[in-house]
Amino acid sequence: MCSRYLVDLSPELRPFIEAARGSSLACRMVHDLGRPVVTQGEVKPTDIAPVIATGAHGGQAAFPMIWGFNQPDKDTTKRSHPLINARSETAAVKPTFRECWQRRRCIIPAACYFEWEHLTGPGGTKKTGNKYAIQPAGETVTWMAGLYRMEEGFPHFTVLTREPSKELSAIHDRMPLILPGEAVSTWIDPKTSMEAVSRIVQEACTDVVFERA
Repeated sequence: MCSRYLVDLSPELRPFIEAARGSSLACRMVHDLGRPVVTQGEVKPTDIAPVIATGAHGGQAAFPMIWGFNQPDKDTTKRSHPLINARSETAAVKPTFRECWQRRRCIIPAACYFEWEHLTGPGGTKKTGNKYAIQPAGETVTWMAGLYRMEEGFPHFTVLTREPSKELSAIHDRMPLILPGEAVSTWIDPKTSMEAVSRIVQEACTDVVFERA
């Protein structure tokens, strides 16, 4: 699971952040939703954050998007919690994510992501432990794979997850699907074959480092 991540104005992330913040879409979202694009600090579910997807003329482009797919509750007077994560193992066949998997893949650029220990106490009770900052070993950017779709006129994204590495399994039973930088363009390209997409998923980064946050 991934429910928090960090963005900063490092040289690597700044171009994406500035492009998303300076777009006409960002101006409309800020005006209509009354919330800013998060450009520095922790990003939380329902925040507006910079996301990389294919531009109108192809290639990489940065867009402001809202974190979480809405899922209307059976009670039409309210909404349940947004879908902030999707399992990479099943997203290709799940009705909620299938079309996005085929045509609307994205990358969420981050400095790192955060996870809290999930501990089991006496009698099997569950509790939350320490908070950790996690990122790929030897890298300054965490390229998290995701999916996006339009909802009520604005783009929303969800972060794909996978089983954790052996080291991370002591903290949590899931981790984001993290890609190497050279796979970003291929991942977001809607023309990429499903076979190539599957190979990218299988070659995702699992060598990470983490420390108490």
